[in-house]
Amino acid sequence: MVDHVGVQVISAARPEWIFPFTGLQPAQFRRLVRLVAERGGEAIADGRPGRQWSLDLADRVLLVAAYWRTNLTMRQIGPLFGVSHSAAHRVIDTLGPLLALAPVRRRRVDQITIVDGTLIPTRDHRLAAPSKNYRSPG
Repeated sequence: MVDHVGVQVISAARPEWIFPFTGLQPAQFRRLVRLVAERGGEAIADGRPGRQWSLDLADRVLLVAAYWRTNLTMRQIGPLFGVSHSAAHRVIDTLGPLLALAPVRRRRVDQITIVDGTLIPTRDHRLAAPSKNYRSPG
């Protein structure tokens, strides 16, 4: 972790933090950061006039990847990176779409794709087996 205003925070500057929080090797992570930069990630402002991001692009990419991989809340992930929960939310909202894979042109209707950290609705019985303890309202 890197010292940031007296608080220890996670940073992409320390490669040993990349794999545990993203599942990516440092070289793969660097390629991802380059891809996000090519897609315009460096130019995206934080949504507040005149205000620059407090995290550099690599740390913002790490924050989004860690959020998606761990399902931590904004109140949990923000302090890990030395930012407020609202700043973490802005990072995820603005940078998240740039990390998405290219859209699939055709996918079978019955095909399900699960990404690390994806939440699956358990009451959609087309996707999950019915729960024996579930009682329908009524």
